[in-house]
Amino acid sequence: MNTTQHQTRNAPQPLSTPDVEKQPDTITAATGRERTSAFKSLGLLDRFLAVWIFLAMAIGIILGNFVPSTGPALQKGKFVGVSIPIAIGLLVMMYPILCKVRYERLHRVFTTRRIWIQIAFSVVVNWIIAPFFMLGLAWAFLPDEPELRQGLIIVGIARCIAMVLVWTDLAAGDGEYCAILVAVNSLLQMILFAPMGVFFIQVISGDAITFQYTIAAKSVAVFLGIPLGAAILTRLVLRHATSPRWYDEVFLKWASPWSLIGLLFTILVLFASQGRQVVHQIVSVIRVAAPLVVYFAVIFFLTLFVAYRLGFGYKLATTQSFTAASNNFELAIAVAVATFGADSNQALAATVGPLIEVPVLLGLVYAVRILGRRLGWKD
Repeated sequence: MNTTQHQTRNAPQPLSTPDVEKQPDTITAATGRERTSAFKSLGLLDRFLAVWIFLAMAIGIILGNFVPSTGPALQKGKFVGVSIPIAIGLLVMMYPILCKVRYERLHRVFTTRRIWIQIAFSVVVNWIIAPFFMLGLAWAFLPDEPELRQGLIIVGIARCIAMVLVWTDLAAGDGEYCAILVAVNSLLQMILFAPMGVFFIQVISGDAITFQYTIAAKSVAVFLGIPLGAAILTRLVLRHATSPRWYDEVFLKWASPWSLIGLLFTILVLFASQGRQVVHQIVSVIRVAAPLVVYFAVIFFLTLFVAYRLGFGYKLATTQSFTAASNNFELAIAVAVATFGADSNQALAATVGPLIEVPVLLGLVYAVRILGRRLGWKD
C-alpha cells in the first residue's frame, strides 16, 4: 500500500452526508461510476452559474457607468456600514445554506478529536498564514501606495463568514463543517480583527490608524447572527410541524436556489454601486487586483495541497481551502468606509476585493471539482 492510499484510508470522515438534491461528482463510488453532477441536478441556474455571474457583473458595470444615479441611489441607505441592497442580498444568500446544517447533531460532532484537529488547522491558516501572506503581498505590490496597501491589509484580516458557504456548497464540500468554521471565525473576528489591524498597519507598517471593535462585532452579529438564527428556527419548527423527510425533500429543494439568486443579486448591486469608481480609477484597481489574484490562488491551492498530504478527505480539504481563501468583504468595506471615508483609496481597495474574489473563486470551484475527479479523491 502506498503512502497516498494509507492517508486516504485514514483521512477524517466528512461531517455530513450529501444533500438529498445534490450528489457530488468529485467523489467516485465503489463501483467506479461517478455520481450525478451537482451542477446538473439543480437545473439551469446551477448549470450555467458562471454565465449568470459574469452577466450580473456586466450589467452592474453598465448600470454604474451609463446610469450615473445608480451608484448613489444604491448607497443611500446603510445597514452596519453596508448598503441595504447588499445587506439583503447577503442575508438571502446565506439563509438557505444554513438551513441545511443539521444542528440537532452538532453536539455529537464536538465530542470527536478530529473536529478539534480540523478547527486548529483552520485557525492557523486563517489567522496566521493568510493575513501575513496578504501583508507581504500588500508591501510587495504597493510599496508606494500606503492608502491602497492599508485597504488590502484590511481585506486580509477580515476572514470570510458569508460567501464561503456558497463556494463550499457549489464545490460539494462539507456544509456542516463549513458552518462550524464560520462560527469559529466569527468569534475570533470579534476578538482579533481590531488588534491585528493595529499590529499590521500601525506597528509593522508604521501608519497611524484606529480600529473599533464595535464595527466587527456588529458585522458578525448581523451577517451571521440573523441568517443563522432564522435557519435554526426554521429547521426546528418545520421539521417538527411536518416531517424530516418533507423538510429535506421539499423545503430544502425549494429554498436552495435562493442562495444563488442572492449571490447574483449581491454581485449585480456591488458592481452597479462601484462600477463607475472602478472604471475611472482603473490603474489603482489593477494594482490592487494583482496581489488579490495571487492571494486567492496561492492560499487556496497551498491549503488544498497540505490538506491532501495530511490525508484529509475531499470534502474537508475543499472546505478548509475555501475558508482560507475567502474574505469578509462586507466587514472590510464597512471598516474602510467608517475609518477613512467612502471616497478613500482604502475603501476602493476594500471594494475591489469582492470584485476580484467572485470570478476567481468561481474558477476555483470548477478547478477543485475537476482535480478531485481526476485524483479519485474520496472521503
